[in-house]
Amino acid sequence: MAYTRKDVSTLTAGERRRFVNALLELKRRGEYDEFVRMHIAYYVSDGENGLRTAHMAPSFLPWHRQFLLELERALQRQDPSVTVPYWDWTRDRAATSTPWTNDLLGGTGRRSDRQVTTGPFAYAEGRWSITENVTDVRFLTRDLGRSRDPIALPTKSDVEWALKDPVYDVPPWDSTAGKGFRNKLEGWGTGRGSVSWRNHNRVHRWVGGAMVGGASVNDPVFWLHHAYVDLLWSRWQARHRVHRYLPAGPLGPGDPQRGRVVARHQPLPPWNVTPDQLEDHGRFYRYG
Repeated sequence: MAYTRKDVSTLTAGERRRFVNALLELKRRGEYDEFVRMHIAYYVSDGENGLRTAHMAPSFLPWHRQFLLELERALQRQDPSVTVPYWDWTRDRAATSTPWTNDLLGGTGRRSDRQVTTGPFAYAEGRWSITENVTDVRFLTRDLGRSRDPIALPTKSDVEWALKDPVYDVPPWDSTAGKGFRNKLEGWGTGRGSVSWRNHNRVHRWVGGAMVGGASVNDPVFWLHHAYVDLLWSRWQARHRVHRYLPAGPLGPGDPQRGRVVARHQPLPPWNVTPDQLEDHGRFYRYG
């Protein structure tokens, strides 16, 4: 039976506690760090050789849909009542609003080193040390809103700009694609600095700290953020019912992206599942 993913702002005190406790137990058992390692391994950019699945590619959305499902299943092995909530960053936009409360994710980092010192994931609590990282920092860091060079979260109009594009993705199937829903939502733009970060990417930059880069899974807000991104994909699917994941088939021999992106019916590493099989999430979950 399908379960419900809720807006994080609607969780009861008990639901917040069970979600946090399940995450902390995964961390204690070493399972959580496996997710961090996986995301680092599959964060392959345009300039690198080989297959791109997690980012800068059409499979950005199905890859993270499966990634979320894997985390959710791990959480439910600890507590069957737990689901991943979503954070609607077009509505809950303040650094003091949900989910940045002491009983959930804690707040921003302190000024000196951006270390998170509040909430259950604070280093001083002794239950959330960063062991898998691209740097040697051992504590969770954040800089909500980017204090020295402020940046705003995406707005409803930013989301609508992506949702209204009826085409899922377009050549060259990477971060430079100027059209297509996938890249407009993933958020790789032109230019430099904050103007080049849209939607999904801008949220990572707004949170800052650990959320910037391939090791972003170290911050539990990663899951709430991507649950909302997944919800937006489901809204796009409902709006454009005749349009589907692209590319539909493998790219031709002369295409420079051949072997670098996953087509609709091709396996999506590291799992034996295809984008086609992940387009309908209704058999797993729905959104409240």
